[in-house]
Amino acid sequence: MAAKSTSTKANGKSATPSKGGAKNGEKATVTKPEEPIRRPRVRDARPKIERAALELFVTVGVDAATTREIAESAQVSEGALYRHYKGKDELALALFMETHNRLSAMLAEALGGQGGLDEKVHAAVAAYCSLADEDFLLFSFHLVSLNKYLPYDKRRADDPVSITEGIIMDLMDAAAIPKGDPALKAAMALGVVMQAGQNKIYNRLPGPLSRHAPALARAVLAVLKSN
Repeated sequence: MAAKSTSTKANGKSATPSKGGAKNGEKATVTKPEEPIRRPRVRDARPKIERAALELFVTVGVDAATTREIAESAQVSEGALYRHYKGKDELALALFMETHNRLSAMLAEALGGQGGLDEKVHAAVAAYCSLADEDFLLFSFHLVSLNKYLPYDKRRADDPVSITEGIIMDLMDAAAIPKGDPALKAAMALGVVMQAGQNKIYNRLPGPLSRHAPALARAVLAVLKSN
């Protein structure tokens, strides 16, 4: 007599394979897919987002950082970031321009005020160093991102470089410093403080930048007074 096929009904019930490999008589376990973590809406999320972004931008770079990592570091949802910025590139540019515009205002005030050349230069360098020490993370991001974001800042009368060039030109016209190329003198003078800032970022210069302000100011004056 031929053996019964496994597909035949036994005791009026069809023999069907159990789900998930469960044995006969046992209930199959169904694994639900993980749901994404939903963070509650955070009040004043913008400062948290900007701070988290700065830390990531300085440590891993703008290109390597992701909006998801920024949101996780800020402990907000990724949607919260997009409520304030179109993406990380707009966020990075906004952070860069925040310091860039503050530098413009600071230079215009310090170099355009009352006093002689030495007083103005010492005031400008002291203000620059104070700005750096006030928020060194933001200052660091601006300094290491100049090559990336400076092209976005179209040459204008109130950008830091144009302000410096204009004041140097006025000093030359007034015979306060020797004649020369204002653009070159501005580049050399700004280079004194900017390179010092770079060295501080990479731990090659100890203490707050303000500690070195008098020496930096003397170096800037030497540049301006050179032939």
